[in-house]
Amino acid sequence: MLKVLIASCKGGCGKTTLATHLAAHYAVEGRNTVLVDCDRLASSRHWCERRAGLASAVLPIDGTRRNWRERLPDGVERVIVDTPAGSSADDVEALLDFADAVLIPVLPSPFDLEACAPFVAAVAELGRIKRGKVAAGIVANRLRPWTHASQAALEQMQGFALPVIAKLRDTQGYVAATGLGKSLFDYHAETVRSHQDDWKPLLKWLKKV
Repeated sequence: MLKVLIASCKGGCGKTTLATHLAAHYAVEGRNTVLVDCDRLASSRHWCERRAGLASAVLPIDGTRRNWRERLPDGVERVIVDTPAGSSADDVEALLDFADAVLIPVLPSPFDLEACAPFVAAVAELGRIKRGKVAAGIVANRLRPWTHASQAALEQMQGFALPVIAKLRDTQGYVAATGLGKSLFDYHAETVRSHQDDWKPLLKWLKKV
């Protein structure tokens, strides 16, 4: 069972989009996938409900309940945990005994970079991550690589305390797909293939966890 924790100290960074797309990818692959939603807004759970009629459905679990780990079904192969916005390093540490990997999405804006740098540094110092028991990395999210701003932001992220393991470009396709309970991995059009390719380094990294 692969267990991936998605966390950030800042709202609006695309954390839930990352969580739902990762869950969808594994479900489309045929893996029994669970998405644990620890946010009281329940965005991930609502996405799962919209997806329920698909062959590649994802089982939602309410992570705001204390006993959510006991509710994981037998035979589950992938568990994605969507943490609340505004999580602290202490919140992440409380889940590290469960997680195999931690992903931190960061947007290429001065506000996000300033807010996330201390959080990333604190997470990098957590015992299980520092000792290599749990893998951790940054997902550079909503990049516009043709702009100087995104290029400069990416360079700054690469100086953070954890490695940048994926670079996801901005597209309205994420918004349109998640609104339907779907993901870019549910489509095969040429227009989405290059964005699917953005995920390959992340998926390859997770295979090594």
